[in-house]
Amino acid sequence: MTGAFRRRIMTPKPTAVKLRTRGFHDKSPDTRAVLETVGGSFLTGLGDAVETMSPEHTEQRLLAVDRRYRGFAYEGAAMGFTLLDGILPGRGRSRRFLDGPGSGHVYMTYIGVGWAMARLPRPLWPDTRTLDPVLRWLVHDGYGFHQAYFHTERYVRGRARDDRAARGTSDGAYALRAADQGMGRALWFVAGAAPDVVVSLVDAFPAERRADLYSGIGLAATYAGGADEKELIRLRESAWEHRWNLAQGSAFAAEARVHADLVVPHCETATNVFCGTDTDRAARLCRELRPGAETPETDPALPRYELWRTLLANELSQCGGEGT
Repeated sequence: MTGAFRRRIMTPKPTAVKLRTRGFHDKSPDTRAVLETVGGSFLTGLGDAVETMSPEHTEQRLLAVDRRYRGFAYEGAAMGFTLLDGILPGRGRSRRFLDGPGSGHVYMTYIGVGWAMARLPRPLWPDTRTLDPVLRWLVHDGYGFHQAYFHTERYVRGRARDDRAARGTSDGAYALRAADQGMGRALWFVAGAAPDVVVSLVDAFPAERRADLYSGIGLAATYAGGADEKELIRLRESAWEHRWNLAQGSAFAAEARVHADLVVPHCETATNVFCGTDTDRAARLCRELRPGAETPETDPALPRYELWRTLLANELSQCGGEGT
């Protein structure tokens, strides 16, 4: 197959990420432009990967994407290379991308692997056990986002859970919680970044799932943006019981942006509102509290990733993240 043909058959049409196509809430033209550019940038990265089949050549293209949206292009590229490894002869493209050009965007690229898993039959999945033992749970985040974004009626409005990835990776019940973080990120898009709409969507879910959903919402509101300061404050106030889950997700987004050198103004606004501090400090807390490989995992329900989230939420609550 030629690169252009691969791109055409393996990349969804641009209309697939339009709010109207997806049936998502449309708050305003400006917010619509942000959320649709996020989706378009993802598709750009995916298309570049499947067209070039080269992590190095793809990176040259990804660097041309606007800084605000570049991380999403890397996410899409990770999906593309994982798909290629699954369906075409030769493997190792995704590993080369994750360890090479995508290493500065590790949070986003792991999520992209989860997107690919949602599209591939189980026998073609990558071995997630070879990934970073803490960050590999982001694969499930990506899987959950994909299902909520593309199958909204079933997984958002029907509140169904898809345990295929949990079973297929043998990661068990906690994988569903990580997937709910991804679903929370998707809810930000389904709600069109409108605080009142996203809160009403979360309220329809069982109470035990809401903390993880709010973690994802805080992550998306900080990394993707789409809401102004007043709207973010309203979201924090409405989610009061889960405001530290919002803060934890926001700090994760801050670290992803700082690690990739992609901090933009809306990130600062969000971390000030949710975390009560600037993006650099939120990211630093995230790094400092990350459990090391020597931290034992004695409870399958509490892997290092969950310990990390809990420590971060607790630390932010003690800092009193009331905004500045």
